[in-house]
Formats: sequence, C-alpha cells, structure tokens
Amino acid sequence: MEIITKEGKELDALLQEVCEELNVSKDDFYYKSLEKKNGLFSKSSIELKVILKEDLLKYIKDFLEELINNMGLTANFESKIRENTLYIKIYSNNNPVLIGKGGNTLKSLETIVKQKINTEFNIYPYISLDVENYKEKQERRLIKMARNLAKEVTKTNMEVHLDNMNAYERRIIHNALTNFKGVLTTSVGEEPERHIIIKPE
Repeated sequence: MEIITKEGKELDALLQEVCEELNVSKDDFYYKSLEKKNGLFSKSSIELKVILKEDLLKYIKDFLEELINNMGLTANFESKIRENTLYIKIYSNNNPVLIGKGGNTLKSLETIVKQKINTEFNIYPYISLDVENYKEKQERRLIKMARNLAKEVTKTNMEVHLDNMNAYERRIIHNALTNFKGVLTTSVGEEPERHIIIKPE
C-alpha cells in the first residue's frame, strides 16, 4: 500500500498540496504529521505521511481474507466509507464460525485488524466489521430491549440495571434512549463488568 510522504514548513500547505496532486479532499485520507528539527540554527520542518482511505480499505480486506483463509474459510466483502468510519461486511461459507459465541470471534477479528493498522501505520481509524447482518440484528435487538425497559421504568418509577456490556453495546443503548422522555441512562462499574442503569428522570 502506498504511503505518500511530504516535507515542508506548514502543515496546511502540505495538506493542500496532497489534495491538489491526488485530486481528493481532506476527508479522503488519513495523515500523521511529525515536526523535524533540522539543526541548531535552522527552522524545523514538518514531515507528513498520508494514506488514502480507499487504499487502507483494500489493505484491510486483503488482510482479512488471509486471516479467514487461515481459518479454513472463504469470504467475500462489501465495504463503504461513511462519516469517517470504514465499514466492512463479511460473507463467508461458515458465518457462525466467524461470528462466534456472543459475537466474540467477530470482536476478536475487529481488534486484530485495528491493532494491525495501529502497528503498521500508527493511525487509529474507526473500523466496523460485520458478518452478514449480525451487528445490525444485534443493534435492533438492543434498541428494542432498551425501549421496552425504559417504558417499564417510566411506569414503575424504579431504575433497572442491565447486564454487563461492551462499549459498543452500551453506546447503542445510550443513543436509543437519549430522547426518551422520563428516563436517564448512566454507565457504572469497571470493565469488563461495566453496565448501564436506566433511571427515572
């Protein structure tokens, strides 16, 4: 994968140069900048490293394909870039194996991909992996559960403690109830026992 390197005095000028050369906008790439000292009496310069999001997406899919093949499976991918997040949907010849119990294998794959990108390129993009529509179904289930429990809280005026959840699941619950009248949500506890409480407002 091509990493574009530029060096100059001003970051904004370097970014503009990349945009013009590649005919892209700043939203189309990730970058890291590093200030370089050029000597005691010389002004420092800026080194800019740029990776196009489309190139990174292809790199991730190639890496995932190799990982999945090593598990004895084959897979196809659908991908898109939306709101600064790289979404990759996996369709394999054995989706339950890739999902794992409670989505644990899928979570592990996502963690491995993020660590690979962090180690190789020192960037931290938002990456969301899904196997077929597993995450979408889980999200719908969590939203439905949250709204049902919120209705109970408004009726009984008693708070409800949910099961322990990861940060992704907790965010879904919080977002689902942000504008729900009569209730508040808060996360309590330490990982991995952190959970949400739905309280009367």
